[in-house]
Amino acid sequence: MLILSRKPDESIVIGDNITIKVISIDRGSVKLGFQAPPNTLILRSELKEAIASENKKASVDISNDTLDSIGKHIKH
Repeated sequence: MLILSRKPDESIVIGDNITIKVISIDRGSVKLGFQAPPNTLILRSELKEAIASENKKASVDISNDTLDSIGKHIKH
């Protein structure tokens, strides 16, 4: 892990097209601005973990009855 110190209005560049800028630092909170191509997904880590957890839960929670019901609606 690379650890850098930055002050407000200073930036970090990742590759050729991603810039992270420190917008402000106030009472233990840091506001960051991200500049990246539109097709770049940027998520908070807790949101990414929640999505992964919900996807895993959804894939496990399907009962055999539900699968049978869905199967009847699929045309072969």
